[in-house]
Amino acid sequence: MFRLGISGAAAAADLATILGSAYAVDLVYCYAYGRPMLPVGTGTGLQIAALLSLIILLTNMVRDDYSIESQIARGPYLRRTATLWLLAWVAALVVGFATKASNDLSRIVSLGVFLTGLPTLLLVRIGMVTLLRRGITRASASANRVHLVGYDEDIARFHAHNDTAELGLRIIGTSFLRMPDPEADELSRAAQVGEDLDLAVSVVRFLQPDDIFILVPWTDAADIERCIDAFLRVPAALHLRPGQMMERFPDLQVGRVGRLSGIRIGRKPLQAGEIFLKRTMDLGLSLLALVMLAPLFIAVAILIKLDSPGPVFFRQRRYGFNQQAFGVYKFRSMKTEGGATFKQASRNDSRITRVGAVLRRSNIDELPQLFNVVLGEMSLVGPRPHAVAHDRSFERRIALYARRHNVKPGITGWAQVNGLRGETLTDLDMERRVAHDLHYIDNWSVWFDLQILVQTVVSPRAYLNAY
Repeated sequence: MFRLGISGAAAAADLATILGSAYAVDLVYCYAYGRPMLPVGTGTGLQIAALLSLIILLTNMVRDDYSIESQIARGPYLRRTATLWLLAWVAALVVGFATKASNDLSRIVSLGVFLTGLPTLLLVRIGMVTLLRRGITRASASANRVHLVGYDEDIARFHAHNDTAELGLRIIGTSFLRMPDPEADELSRAAQVGEDLDLAVSVVRFLQPDDIFILVPWTDAADIERCIDAFLRVPAALHLRPGQMMERFPDLQVGRVGRLSGIRIGRKPLQAGEIFLKRTMDLGLSLLALVMLAPLFIAVAILIKLDSPGPVFFRQRRYGFNQQAFGVYKFRSMKTEGGATFKQASRNDSRITRVGAVLRRSNIDELPQLFNVVLGEMSLVGPRPHAVAHDRSFERRIALYARRHNVKPGITGWAQVNGLRGETLTDLDMERRVAHDLHYIDNWSVWFDLQILVQTVVSPRAYLNAY
């Protein structure tokens, strides 16, 4: 009942926050324009908020986002909240357009609800998560009561990699299985494990845990089968957690494709809705930027022509999404040279022109890639596309390098705003970039993209190693 109460309180807090912030916007609007306050429930803000609340609460209930486990995972939970807020607004706009209800709604109030609702919702969520994390201790009634079963080294590894209080768990017991004797036959091994499991089952029946975690490595299939047979006889949830596999892929899930089930160690980098959201943002911002930057493009083109002979734009073949080749656009920043051999630009490179040096230091040379974004070949934010020669070389030497191509390349990226750009003299230089690129892929959100875009312009680190 306590856990159900926590979930109900989280849902109620969401509802109260959305409706309360919308009502506040209605009050401010009426006061600012000297209009009489409409009866509760009839204002534009509350009408919008009612629809948003319905969408958000139902979605979170379906996703089980009001459970204690989901709430204490603050980072992913807050990102999901922000994404859901945007999707809920898209759905509300579609409904308003289809029913023509949007004609009767105040645009100012609607914008106010959109701008104030999400920050308020996130602040309330952060407050609840903070209180929940402080309230959940190893001794609290809200923590899941867990019993561990496994070999000594696997249980030690579990404790080394997991803060049980942080996870909302309370370890109430541990049953150690004796390591098998390499010279023992199968019958002796079965008898030994049987003795250990009989004792473990007796302890579990006495302690009555909520969950049992079997930490036996999956390579010991026979012992896992014996553990399953033993603990299915006790009233507790049973979980398999192979230590090394779970440490590498912490988000393992049982997934279904048609009627076939399997353990999913990775999902598509972006789901259909996320792809649509990212593409909409890319297209809208890039077209707006091209219009606003048109005078700058003309000025840069004139300077390049005056500075050195050659074309204004430079186009080079790169690998993009799913390793599909495309031509990336840049303002030419080097002298035109013959030959097909690619040589990466280096500090004090004699090929860089005077205008080119300024363009590279200010990142202006990358702006023509807005055309690549409009064409759908690139995104505003993503792993930077490298020259084909580099891709082929590093893919053979750096693990998971090719995974960078699971999303569209970007004009800027998480590695670039952290100063990881310029010449790659060693494999370690590229490994750092790849680590940041993979972090971006695994943690994508609209807000992460916006953060990177802002940092690209204002952060000094984004201009490091620009030459």
